[in-house]
Amino acid sequence: MAGRFLSLACIRSENVHGDLSPRPHYPSMPKYPKGVSADEEKIIEGSEAKAVFSVIGMTCSACAGSVEKAVKRLPGIKEAVVDVLNNRAQVLFYPSFVGEELIRETIEDVGFQATLVEDEMAEKSTQVCRIQINGMTCTSCSMTVESALQAVPGVLKAQVALATEEAEIHYDPKVLSSNQLCQTIEDTGFEATLISTGEDKSKIMLKVEGIRTDNSMRIIENSLQALPGVQDINIDPELKKFSLSYKPDLTGPRNFIQVIESTGSGRFKAMIFPEGGGRESSRKEEIRQYYRSFLWSLVFTIPVFLTSMVFMYVPGLKHGLDTKVINMLTVGEVLRWVLSTPVQFIIGRRFYTGSYKALRHGSANMDVLIALGTNAAYFYSVYSVLRAATSPHFKSTDFFETSAMLISFILLGKYLEVLAKGKTSEAIAKLMDLAPETAILLTLDNEGNVIHEEEIDSRLIQKNDIIKIIPGAKVASDGFVIWGQSHVNESMITGESRPVAKRKGDAVIGGTVNENGVLHIKATRIGSEGALSQIVRLVESAQMAKAPVQKFADRISKLFVPLVIFFSFTTWLAWFLAGKFGGYPKSWIPSSMDSFQLALQFGISVMVIACPCALGLATPTAVMVGTGVGASQGVLIKGGQALESAHKVNCIVFDKTGTLTVGKPVVVSTKLLKNLVLREFYELVAAAEVNSEHPLAKAIVEYAKKFREDEENPAWPEAQVFESITGHGVKAVVRNKEIVVGNKSLMLRENILIPIEAVESLEEAEGLAQTGILVAIGGEMVGVLAISDPLKPSAWEVISTLKSMNVKSIMVTGDNWGTANSIAKEVRIDSVIAEAKPEHKAEKVEELQASGYVVAMVGDGINDSPALVAADVGMAIGAGTDIAIEAADIVLMRSNLEDVITAIDLSRKTFSRIRLNYIWALGYNLLGIPIAAGALYPFTGFRLPPWIAGAAMAASSVSVVCCSLLLKNYRRPNRLDNLEIRGITVE
Repeated sequence: MAGRFLSLACIRSENVHGDLSPRPHYPSMPKYPKGVSADEEKIIEGSEAKAVFSVIGMTCSACAGSVEKAVKRLPGIKEAVVDVLNNRAQVLFYPSFVGEELIRETIEDVGFQATLVEDEMAEKSTQVCRIQINGMTCTSCSMTVESALQAVPGVLKAQVALATEEAEIHYDPKVLSSNQLCQTIEDTGFEATLISTGEDKSKIMLKVEGIRTDNSMRIIENSLQALPGVQDINIDPELKKFSLSYKPDLTGPRNFIQVIESTGSGRFKAMIFPEGGGRESSRKEEIRQYYRSFLWSLVFTIPVFLTSMVFMYVPGLKHGLDTKVINMLTVGEVLRWVLSTPVQFIIGRRFYTGSYKALRHGSANMDVLIALGTNAAYFYSVYSVLRAATSPHFKSTDFFETSAMLISFILLGKYLEVLAKGKTSEAIAKLMDLAPETAILLTLDNEGNVIHEEEIDSRLIQKNDIIKIIPGAKVASDGFVIWGQSHVNESMITGESRPVAKRKGDAVIGGTVNENGVLHIKATRIGSEGALSQIVRLVESAQMAKAPVQKFADRISKLFVPLVIFFSFTTWLAWFLAGKFGGYPKSWIPSSMDSFQLALQFGISVMVIACPCALGLATPTAVMVGTGVGASQGVLIKGGQALESAHKVNCIVFDKTGTLTVGKPVVVSTKLLKNLVLREFYELVAAAEVNSEHPLAKAIVEYAKKFREDEENPAWPEAQVFESITGHGVKAVVRNKEIVVGNKSLMLRENILIPIEAVESLEEAEGLAQTGILVAIGGEMVGVLAISDPLKPSAWEVISTLKSMNVKSIMVTGDNWGTANSIAKEVRIDSVIAEAKPEHKAEKVEELQASGYVVAMVGDGINDSPALVAADVGMAIGAGTDIAIEAADIVLMRSNLEDVITAIDLSRKTFSRIRLNYIWALGYNLLGIPIAAGALYPFTGFRLPPWIAGAAMAASSVSVVCCSLLLKNYRRPNRLDNLEIRGITVE
């Protein structure tokens, strides 16, 4: 609930300050400290300096407001503007009163990380681009690409994910471009395709038909360039494609199309450039390629298999195949040679290419093992048949079926693996499909009446457009309702199972489904700014981020292939020497082989059974499926690190307001200690509190509105010299009276006498789990307000469930001890910390960590930011549409406490799946290699032919991916479903 109010606050702010994002308005602050004369002011005026700070941890306009107010309270601040979207604050100040370091410390005291940006443009000196990489087969490939990228000057950070086949690169655009990064990847031997760059935030590609000359193209370019807000235009003359970067506040795609079509007297027609499907089409093409290669390999391999394994036992056919061609060379050997050659060199060409590229960069991958194994079998067979052709006595034994069947089974395995890997990223595909293809655009007159409606491509929506949403249709973009009422199904975004009521002023999320009524909404966030796009980006980033446990596989993969080659050669040599010097009985050698051929078969089997792919896929595939399943249930997990930490959590610190409680406090009683008219009393209190962002202040202002029911938006008296004292309350001068509203410690600090009846009222409120607020006017205590924030109905069951999961629960709050103990008793939490400021919450988290606990902090992501950062796992609850929370590791889209359990349970299930994958991948190699080397042969006579070893290798990768895919069947604990059945779900 709290998240929805905050997100609405973010969405509905529309004042623009320069190039900065919307910000709340606050009453004017004094420019200079008290005591500065008018003459001194004239001297100071004009000496102001400007500083830009990078502020990390802000989530919405409420955060920006808290930073802005804290900075403006400093002496000598002329202006302060905070940009929440770009995480920066711009401050104009007078150096004779305040310095940059003090401003930075003040921002950090609010609970955010602040860094001075020396050059205003330096904040743009880092860009992030995503590149799709085709051709990687195992961890060795991904590490080769990652190492190559990290060695490029200007690259700050590079991550390459094998499971998603993508790279995410943080780089300095002043030093190199995204094209150079693609070239670096291609130089390592893989195909690179740019998916996105940091510049793509507001970018659109248009296809223009009707262009015949270069002059027409220049005219269109000049016309577009003249539009306000157009930043950059790139043209592809061959495809007639225009790529435009623009400021969405000033212009949009419909303007571009209108300009283009009006430029050439109607002969030009513009449309959004048809997308090729990006990574999805690439994935489908890869699947098709492996499928075609496998089918072609079967065309040649089946006859090879039949001539070597089946027809030899059919009398008539055996005679034909054994017919001599030259000397001892038979028809069957010639047929197998001819049929296996295309499989080895044409269909199996990808393995030679992959081996060459890997070896060229000093690494070895799975392709090297396959190429060595199949070449050993093929070229030994070639030697054998050539010797038979030139000798009247030598009877050859060929292994052509080994190389052909090996390649066929590996291609089948790769086909199944790519097919399965595609399913691991279905969560992102489903999220992207939520966006509707079309939208109904309304045109309104000056009085707000609809004069025209038109169906348009949803990608043509511009900021501040009015969109009509009919029953059953998807909401086309983020925005807020300006007319109508309905229920909207948000389950696909937030996981909230019940439709949410929407009326005028309520925020809506793009991609959700309108249930019953007609809504008119005003678009506020479009394209990549929307919640849906941000969720997709967050899930993509999560799937890119490596879990620490992945380092284990990375370390093994560096040595894996060289060790396997060594073991393979050692196996061949040991068996060959043993056979040469009589180390085993002659009866062990099959009738169709000699000791050299038997040793060769063992060596090849060892080489092709070893599988580095299964190890490399063990973690990323499970993380991909786990984060995807979490996203579908409204739990956004930011990558493998968060998953790994969350499964170890054994202590959770809960914030009270908005986390354990509903987060919408209400005034339940008022006790006046002096003869005052209640309406006038609340006018003064509301005038002081309206400037505060605190939930209790908002509750007081909302209650005060009841005394002004005749006005829709009442204007309160102006507050002079407003001051917010964090953790205590507020002070202001209203109508020349000093108003102090806050707790007992604030009154004592201001030397205001607290009468016995006020103390009794406070104790009574605290005993009822209510918060007592004292009000003083003109230095005299005049009233006590009792504010109640009801508990979420499921709170105590959630705490009880956590206890059964061996997780300790602690409550931390800025509220008084009486209220805190009362709430804690109700939810059965034993450990309580009350009257805690934001920094105290972080200190408590660090104390618990020092005691050996793995700590999760659950808060609303605003004043809890320091603790969220300090905790091993930060969970921001009730974030609604405002999902870009830097401080949290896990974002819970709903306000439901049950999702805390879902997050921990899902992380535990995912990590147990990762462990299972590693046990299987390691166990397979540790058992398979000795068996392939002939460890069982002396005792049982069991020997693993190379083609079966190759099939086993292919099956191991597929089995690991399928094991991860089983996570898609995840169901949250039954106890949580029982909470919903009993009707305890919080809306």
